[in-house]
Amino acid sequence: MIEAQRIPKDDLFSVDFNMSEQNWGAFGAHDPAIIKDGDWYYTFSTDTGTRAHFKAGIQIRKSQDLINWQWVGHAFENGVPQEAYDWTGAKGMWAPEIVKMNDKYFLYYSASQFGKTQSFIGVATSSHIEGPYQDQGLVYQSRQGEDEEPNAIDPNMIFDRNKQPWIVYGSFFGGIHINKIDPQTGKFIEKGKGTLIAKRNRTVDRAIEGPYIVYNPDTEYYYLFVSYDSLSADYNIRVARSKNITGPYYDYNGLKMTDIDSPQKEIGMKVLGGYKFKDHPGWIAPGHNSILKDGSDYYVCHHIRTAENRHVHYLQIRKIFWTDEGWPLVSPQRFSGETNRPVEQSELIGNWEFFEVDPNNDEQDESIEVSVSESDGQAYFTKQTNTNSFTLNLNGQLIEGKVNESWDWERWLKTIVFVGYDQNGIVTLGKKVIEK
Repeated sequence: MIEAQRIPKDDLFSVDFNMSEQNWGAFGAHDPAIIKDGDWYYTFSTDTGTRAHFKAGIQIRKSQDLINWQWVGHAFENGVPQEAYDWTGAKGMWAPEIVKMNDKYFLYYSASQFGKTQSFIGVATSSHIEGPYQDQGLVYQSRQGEDEEPNAIDPNMIFDRNKQPWIVYGSFFGGIHINKIDPQTGKFIEKGKGTLIAKRNRTVDRAIEGPYIVYNPDTEYYYLFVSYDSLSADYNIRVARSKNITGPYYDYNGLKMTDIDSPQKEIGMKVLGGYKFKDHPGWIAPGHNSILKDGSDYYVCHHIRTAENRHVHYLQIRKIFWTDEGWPLVSPQRFSGETNRPVEQSELIGNWEFFEVDPNNDEQDESIEVSVSESDGQAYFTKQTNTNSFTLNLNGQLIEGKVNESWDWERWLKTIVFVGYDQNGIVTLGKKVIEK
């Protein structure tokens, strides 16, 4: 755990919208893509800005601890590449992706305008992570009015178990597609949109985007993360998995991610939405995530908005815990340098706050206070065979999950967190309330 004085506090109520980019830290990042390069972690993110500062070019930040972020600059000094601008008229670039391949850095970018499908995915390359980047032009483009076709934004590259690169992409409209990539050029091997792997119907405005696939060699599954709903209101992160990179992808209940007939809010395992612990305004609209695998640890990198002001958004990093059934669950607290030390059952006795990640709730999930006892009563934990695996009995409901030490960002001290789900795949997250 990093010392408290090195953990930046959020100033949710007095953000200076005129401050220089150099002082932004995690503030202002949107649609972050994360990569580790040497001893540094980098994020590349959408062009956003304050009233005093807006510049097109893809924002770059870096960190050595995944907590404190410093401004690097922009990947493109001259803004939107000409070919992308001519096709879209975009004022800035969205939803980048950054990968290292064949000793070069490939930076994918999206150009479009809000709500339109006249969109463009391009790629640029550099010999250095911080640039400068040289545009290599078009990867895939979509045309306005072709609403059942994939919208050419939100690219993510994934290497399959045989090290073959693919790009998964798409937003709303025609859904999420995946296509194979030439590792030399970074472009599609075969022209066309590729294979459809996820889609939603018109009753929910076809609201699915920000796809990201990660392969876990321990489970031998590919995991598809996507974001549902409105990016500034009820954005939330869902996950499904498949043994094949091109799908089909199924959620915990066996529903296919291309199912447009079942209730649309019940498809995809919802792992994080807006939430609120006691004595804190909480957060809304987490989403458009990327995944970092660092050694044996996995992290989700996403943006999120303050409940007090949805125009204020931050980059956040959270630890992923893999359940005994091989599902990735997301910590209810941001990463603070915690390790995976064993937690004893006796440490779990005391007061807790839990909230259910309700797949049908478009508002914040609000925590309830619960007293956890040793072996009976309102709530108690039962230790399982694997390290830090516990079953939470919460008012008779059995919730399988994991515990780990963490940092309580609301109360500003060390704590223990719980991540788990019930027999229906509904996720419950919680933290122990440690007295100051």
